[in-house]
Amino acid sequence: MEPVWQVGPATVPVHGLFVALGVFAAMLVFIAEARRRGAVNEQSVVAVAGALVGGAIGMRLSGWAQHLDFSANPSLAQAWQFGSRSILGGLLGAYLGVLVAKRLGGYRGKTGDLFAPAVALGMAIGRIGCHLTEAPGRPTTLPWGIHAPATTPECPGCVAGQAMHPSFLYEIAFQLTAFAILLWLRNRISHPGELFVIYIAGYAAFRFLVEFVRANDTVWLDLTRPQWFLLPSLLIIGIRLWYGHRHGYYRPAARNQEVPV
Repeated sequence: MEPVWQVGPATVPVHGLFVALGVFAAMLVFIAEARRRGAVNEQSVVAVAGALVGGAIGMRLSGWAQHLDFSANPSLAQAWQFGSRSILGGLLGAYLGVLVAKRLGGYRGKTGDLFAPAVALGMAIGRIGCHLTEAPGRPTTLPWGIHAPATTPECPGCVAGQAMHPSFLYEIAFQLTAFAILLWLRNRISHPGELFVIYIAGYAAFRFLVEFVRANDTVWLDLTRPQWFLLPSLLIIGIRLWYGHRHGYYRPAARNQEVPV
């Protein structure tokens, strides 16, 4: 696993490269979907800007509140410079960024349906960088276990030469599957904004389960920090899905009915 690639005289950070490619791919999908729905306007541009700014801030600061004892946490400046760059923090920051940008711009329309497939594809590409540079997962005896160099940061199993779960490959497979399903559902869901709800629900459930084979440290009751973050989130999302189901949000759209944005 190489954290950087040497391309002639240039040094390219592998993780940053695939994150940038993921963001670029997500923007292309967002623009294509906005054009398909006739939603290319100033409001959609403002929403994208809010997502990018909020996502960057959330990812950078996600490592700030790691401990219940706040004196053990880094300062905001340290978290910004050396933060864990959590995907969950980035998603939360992007969501809040869109809400703030829309409120400042006075836009009340739904934009989640535009973001859902774009985020899924962008995440799949970005996770390639994680697979190439980070500790893959916990040790396993399964035949598809992979080995990583002993120089991989924060990976005792790598030093011991153990086979480990390819947890990032699991996530890449999930995100590509989610991308395909969201494209299939986009004309079949009758209520605006529900594609994003479905994607977030699916990813939250998947991420909670995949944490059991990832290399993250457990903090209490054999659960990791992301899992403790996801537990109340899953409850809220479950209530939201139940509400949508009760109100008929997931009934198939009429064949000739155009799904609103």
